[in-house]
Amino acid sequence: MQKWFYSLLLILPGFTACNSNKTVPDVADIRINLEVQHFEQDFFNIDTSNINAGLAVLHQKYPLFLPDYLQYILGLSPGETGKSDSAIKIFLRDYKIVKDTASKIFSDFSKIEEQVKSGLQFTRYYFPGYKTPGKLITFIGPLDAIFQTSFGKSGDVITEDALAVALQLHLGNNASLYQSQIAQSLFPEYVSLKFGPAYIVVNCMKNIIDDLFPPNPKDKTLLDLTIDKGKRLYLLDKILPYTADSLKIGYTGVQLKGCYANEGLIWNYLLQNNLVYESDPLRIQSYVEEGPVTQEIGEGSPGYISLFLGWQIVKKYMEKFPGTSIDELLKLDAVQILRDSQYKPR
Repeated sequence: MQKWFYSLLLILPGFTACNSNKTVPDVADIRINLEVQHFEQDFFNIDTSNINAGLAVLHQKYPLFLPDYLQYILGLSPGETGKSDSAIKIFLRDYKIVKDTASKIFSDFSKIEEQVKSGLQFTRYYFPGYKTPGKLITFIGPLDAIFQTSFGKSGDVITEDALAVALQLHLGNNASLYQSQIAQSLFPEYVSLKFGPAYIVVNCMKNIIDDLFPPNPKDKTLLDLTIDKGKRLYLLDKILPYTADSLKIGYTGVQLKGCYANEGLIWNYLLQNNLVYESDPLRIQSYVEEGPVTQEIGEGSPGYISLFLGWQIVKKYMEKFPGTSIDELLKLDAVQILRDSQYKPR
């Protein structure tokens, strides 16, 4: 299978289209109040000769975000003023070039703002009782300031009242910042491929989905984890109906088209090797975590192949049971979804 998968990928053209033939609800009348705040501009303008005074001013404008930023993004311990002042000065010096680069790339943030607003409108349509974040805050943080989400690691987070975007991880996958030895050790190419500006909106909505639908710690089997990811991607389809599928799943266009072409072979491989209900982390790790390739499937395949399979199974289920609401889908058991979907790709 390995050679066949790889050779087929080589001849397939890119695939980035979003879902077609679907009914998209009209959300134009759903009002979303979203304030964009560029924290990095204010933070890098503080007077380094009087850090405490600068932070006090920032605290008035960012009362919730500043403490989180200092502790969880810069990694500073509360109460250690002397060490914190020194660390902030070093960070401002070392990352000024990153901030300047981001300022050029994102000099016009209006398109991203509108896309995030649109995503929040669809979120409110499907979850009318959900309180959407009222702020979109951009910031610059250290390269290693990353957080684990249900979709993988990300620098973008959701806070108590805001969607926070780490601009240092959205400069474009070819940015010189990511070519350094330190950056390469943190973010190999299969990760930095998702560091373009287009992923900002996708990451924001993925964080919204995690807030709506926290991961279930009881999910242990490959099927459990696969269906969980499928539900999330199906919901992402609903919230971002005009976004390319390749961006939502984080595969290249070639990888995604290769998965569709080999869908039956991939699924049969899991069945034949008794992996669908496997819960041993060592046996299922390569299927449920980010990586350059799913070695067992073949060279040229994407890592995290469970994203693709779960997505297809859930879509198949919803095609058979179109009356199922989003809330009902999220509560369904993985075994029931697989059984009732009658998923049998060729």
